[in-house]
Amino acid sequence: MGWQLGKTVVMVGMMGAGKTAIGTALARALDVPFLDSDEEIVKAANMSIAEIFERDGEPFFRRKESQVIERLLETERCVLSTGGGAFLSPENRQMISEKGVSVWLCADLDLLWSRVKHKDTRPLLRTPDPYGTLKALYEARVPYYEQADLHVRAQAEFSVDDMTAQVIEALKTRPDVLRPVSEHVKEVRQ
Repeated sequence: MGWQLGKTVVMVGMMGAGKTAIGTALARALDVPFLDSDEEIVKAANMSIAEIFERDGEPFFRRKESQVIERLLETERCVLSTGGGAFLSPENRQMISEKGVSVWLCADLDLLWSRVKHKDTRPLLRTPDPYGTLKALYEARVPYYEQADLHVRAQAEFSVDDMTAQVIEALKTRPDVLRPVSEHVKEVRQ
């Protein structure tokens, strides 16, 4: 038994929640492309996210992010990972809900910190008190993430495969998003 994706699945949540790792595994399991809005912005701008923030500022970056998410929702059936701040925009939330389905990977603060504290790739955490910054971001963003269509709780002991299975179970509650397809039908379509 395979699956047919009716709408793009948009992974939302904090940095370190596992959007890229779980999104990649989910895309593989569903046999659809995996795309990352941050990577698409980097490709389009030909500079890193940190460079865009530094040169053009966050408001410019957020505008580009919205344009990229909209283009991908219009043109792809895929699993899309978004930057941690993307879901804060009411326009992005509405667009994602209308054209796709949002899945919040909810991880608690301690789990997030254990995953991001050794990485220097997070421009928002380049502060004198990165844990305090992460905590403030977490507290500010959770009310927005709670508005996601589906919630999947991350656990420290869960592997990527465990989390991917949890996401698939959540998606099964949305027949408009995920439909079972018999292998016979899949072969005929290819």
